[in-house]
Amino acid sequence: MTLLKEPDFGTPERPGPATVSVEVDGLPVTVPEGTSVMRAAAQAGVDIPKLCATDSLEAFGSCRLCVVEIDGRRGTPASCTTPCADGMKVSTQTPKVEKLRQGVMELYISDHPLDCLTCPANGDCELQDMAGVVGLRQVRYGYEGENHLDAAKDTSNPYFDFDPSKCIACSRCVRACGEVQGTFALTIEGRGFDSKVAAGAGESFMDSECVSCGACVQACPTSTLQERSVVELGMPTRSVVTTCAYCGVGCSFKAELRGDELVRMVPYKDGGANEGHSCVKGRFAFGYATHPDRQLRPMVRERITDPWREVEWDEAIGTVARRMREIQNRHGAGAVGAITSSRCTNEEVYVVQKMVRAAFGNNNNVDTCARVCHSPTGYGLKQTFGESAGTQDFRSVAEADVIMVIGANPTDGHPVFASRMKRRLREGAQLIVVDPRRIDLVRSPHIEARHHLQLRPSTNVAVVNAMAHVVVTEDLVDRSFVDQRCEGFDEWAEFIARPENSPEAVEDITGVPAAELRAAARLYAEAPNGAIYYGLGVTEHSQGSTMVMGMANLAMACGNIGRDGVGVNPLRGQNNVQGSCDMGSFPHELPGYRHVSDDAVRTVFENLWGGTLLAEPGLRIPNMFDAAIDGTFRGLFVHGEDIAQSDPNLKHVTAALEAMELVVVQDLFLNETAKYAHVFLPGASFLEKDGTFTNAERRINRVRSVMKPKTGKHEWQIVSEIATAMGYEMSYDHPGQIMDEIASVTPTFTGVSFALLDKLGSVQWPCNEEAPEGTPIMHVDEFVRGKGRFVVTSYVPTTERSTRRFPLVLTTGRILSQYNVGAQTRRTGNVAWHPEDVLELHPHDAEVRGINDGDMVTLASRVGRTTLRAEISDRMPAGVVYTTFHHPVTGANVVTTENSDWATNCPEYKVTAVQVALARPDRSSEAAATGNDLVTVVD
Repeated sequence: MTLLKEPDFGTPERPGPATVSVEVDGLPVTVPEGTSVMRAAAQAGVDIPKLCATDSLEAFGSCRLCVVEIDGRRGTPASCTTPCADGMKVSTQTPKVEKLRQGVMELYISDHPLDCLTCPANGDCELQDMAGVVGLRQVRYGYEGENHLDAAKDTSNPYFDFDPSKCIACSRCVRACGEVQGTFALTIEGRGFDSKVAAGAGESFMDSECVSCGACVQACPTSTLQERSVVELGMPTRSVVTTCAYCGVGCSFKAELRGDELVRMVPYKDGGANEGHSCVKGRFAFGYATHPDRQLRPMVRERITDPWREVEWDEAIGTVARRMREIQNRHGAGAVGAITSSRCTNEEVYVVQKMVRAAFGNNNNVDTCARVCHSPTGYGLKQTFGESAGTQDFRSVAEADVIMVIGANPTDGHPVFASRMKRRLREGAQLIVVDPRRIDLVRSPHIEARHHLQLRPSTNVAVVNAMAHVVVTEDLVDRSFVDQRCEGFDEWAEFIARPENSPEAVEDITGVPAAELRAAARLYAEAPNGAIYYGLGVTEHSQGSTMVMGMANLAMACGNIGRDGVGVNPLRGQNNVQGSCDMGSFPHELPGYRHVSDDAVRTVFENLWGGTLLAEPGLRIPNMFDAAIDGTFRGLFVHGEDIAQSDPNLKHVTAALEAMELVVVQDLFLNETAKYAHVFLPGASFLEKDGTFTNAERRINRVRSVMKPKTGKHEWQIVSEIATAMGYEMSYDHPGQIMDEIASVTPTFTGVSFALLDKLGSVQWPCNEEAPEGTPIMHVDEFVRGKGRFVVTSYVPTTERSTRRFPLVLTTGRILSQYNVGAQTRRTGNVAWHPEDVLELHPHDAEVRGINDGDMVTLASRVGRTTLRAEISDRMPAGVVYTTFHHPVTGANVVTTENSDWATNCPEYKVTAVQVALARPDRSSEAAATGNDLVTVVD
């Protein structure tokens, strides 16, 4: 396979029908109105030389290399900034323009290092290419005058270098930072000859507001901004298109290799989710896949206190099968189960749940990490809309007039989608942020929220009910939509119109001023298109499911379902959390969200798999832990999840793991859960996988192997061999066969195949006979359940409340540079930005406790305590503190409690009553003996 080079048409595509006919060098071409001469020429097969132009950025017209002649017009206009006119005749290769281009190129080269043969961009440099294209044969100006050749290189960023001596001041990096990423960290400083690219206020890239998304590096036409991996390993020679394994955006990348060594990840322009953009994790943080910490051989041990013993695959697989069967023989078929991974492929997840139901036998004890993040999404949207997934594709946000972000921090958690959103906001869309924390979207360059509803943690339902109250009582309901497409409205409207749901009535509960809440509700309801995007700040509450239904109620009342620019859209946390749910990872549902009690559905799977399937739901993850402590659940297969770091109330989790007879962990690294494992099965990184991921917009993307599994086996193969060793024959030759099986039994996937995905790039389910190329927008003419259902959503206060002993409320989240429990990102250069979890607390809360910025503090709740560094910040209101959970040494989930959502058992991570106190050095002999030199001082 060769290096894939996507065509660059120079300027962006314009929407609309092709109605403007022009002639370029005698070649006719018809284009949409507003199309540039440069793009029209490219579509006609004529490449005009360019340096400042690229089709991901608006035309700039600074390099003057793309000049052309146009019949009837004076001069030589820049083709990138000149729109086509009907009947226009363009000449791109006249003697006049050729001479001009050579003169322009001569000036560029006269102030550029002549080190092409040793430059890391040799062979991938547009300046080098264009010098050849324009026929440059001499440089008459020499180096005697002033130049920039001695400009100092900036090597502060861990992933790329900035060499200003090679900069041609084309502004592509500056424009990419603004137009594509939306950070505006770069600028052109100075004028004329003194013009130069500057990060921030003349800072280094590392000290500036640069978020290392890589847009500037990708846009740079020279080696000014260059990946350090290219400098060290050389220019790549082949590429494989695959999908990022970080967040739920699901970006497509070209994995570019030199031989069998991965050199860099380049965002793919044809990626449906990202369209050529990326973030620091997907673009640069892939080094964990080849990190020396990876365990590449299976290991076993009799007890968790024994040392590990490396074994061959046959022994490891045989040990799992034998000990699982022994447990079942002693304690019953339901004494074992599995947790599937949201980081693994659909095909891998499918075979794990199949192993539980078919090989373990008479057993639905399978659950997924979505239990602890977006299970309320599945429940709430199913109840109201009839389908357990978001309504829109990501492109839809470009049509939104009002965007409401609830309990999500897209710039950190879903940065590539956030860039899309920020672009729409710069174009004039209005923003409402509902969050206890002042996230970056509230106010950042060229972006400011019209309303920030800074509610108290746990009061989401009260806020959304109050917004709906305004809609109903002020006659803002879309009656036509409701009457034609919904049911249950009258009962809901009577409930929501009650005085106790008014903004004034809930102001003391939520802390949101009534006038502000009313204004936000009117803004959303009166918008032509209002879109809701939400995250774990909605779902990880005791009323997570209620809040999802509340948002669905609000959207239906305003008619904001079933077209571009609207919808209720969960921003999923992990790369395949949507897919893990689709594949039947819940204990009550088979693939396609069909309940295990449905006789007809079970018959389909029984006929395919053989045997009898249990009609009763199995154990959820919390139930597994409780049953393990009770002694009735004895064996657990943990597939690619670190439950001993990510799940709440870690004391309870580890007690459950210690109580089990067999814990099997399949992962890349010996994580926290592996400390309690009896068998460790090494997993494959996304670079070694072949299969599919499904992102937050239901987009099914191909994941292609960049290299062979370093462990010698694919994960679906390992699971199949365990099932076979347990007496249930399960064998596949290729993951494509697994997808074919999925399609044969899952109505929303019936049209999906590897062949279709290879042809179209990606599809969004449902993909079937009615929608052979997928479904970007759900519920267009009718809801999946027929009529959208309004559900009464009473606000019920959480039982987790602040007290005199624990007067503060802790809420948690993520940060841009780290991902989930950090097992991947902590083994990359990303630690330069976030080397440890910190506790954000308000200046008032810090002052009364004698805490200064940077002090070590103890964070304690009724279930546990941990120590971490304080960061004084006014992002949080007084009384609320915030931290992340990316580092196991902090163990933030030591303090989170067993409280959970009433419908799904999703943990209430976002509300924990805590106390924060200064941790001071203790020089006592006891501390010296224990090795603990910090003691908590509580007033």
